[in-house]
Amino acid sequence: MSFINLKEKVVQVKIVYYGPGRCGKTTNLEYINKTYRKQIVSEMVSLKTHGDRTLFFDFLPFDMGKIKGYDIKIQLYTVPGQVKYNATRKLVLRGVDGIVFVADAMEKQREKNIRSLNQLHENLQSYKESIFNIPLVMQYNKVDLKEHGIPILPTEVLQKDLNSRLKVPYFEASAITGYNVAETLKKIISSTVVSIQKKLL
Repeated sequence: MSFINLKEKVVQVKIVYYGPGRCGKTTNLEYINKTYRKQIVSEMVSLKTHGDRTLFFDFLPFDMGKIKGYDIKIQLYTVPGQVKYNATRKLVLRGVDGIVFVADAMEKQREKNIRSLNQLHENLQSYKESIFNIPLVMQYNKVDLKEHGIPILPTEVLQKDLNSRLKVPYFEASAITGYNVAETLKKIISSTVVSIQKKLL
């Protein structure tokens, strides 16, 4: 649940980028950090675990204005992707308001995407949260690799594997080139803010 500072009239919103190892979560945040420097109010902190990283920084959202007189402050996080860091992943999800699930569009990562989404579902349940109720956006990353002859899963397959029951908004993307990175971010911020507005009524 978002943190509300009544004294300073600030709603702090936590958005987590979740997905399998090396799917592009960090690259998404690095692209946002580089492209929207003016809107970033803190340094990007990178906590390295052996062979993996967790990143977070505060982000001032795009012209969101105020909700019921409260300023909005967004915190963006990534989780480490490797399976052995599930305890860290679970910890990062505590108090989450919105999630971007970054799927790796490479054919060889199909199973890993499905496993990671199932684990997200379980980790949310441990906080009495439902993957069906939380604002969620799917990002099918690395679609640009098709141009380099790397086998990519068609979007229909990714949709069937990951989004046939959830039916959440989705974007094909390339975090490395920035294709649909801002669109993904704007969508998850707007969905999350709408959900928080309802809770503040």
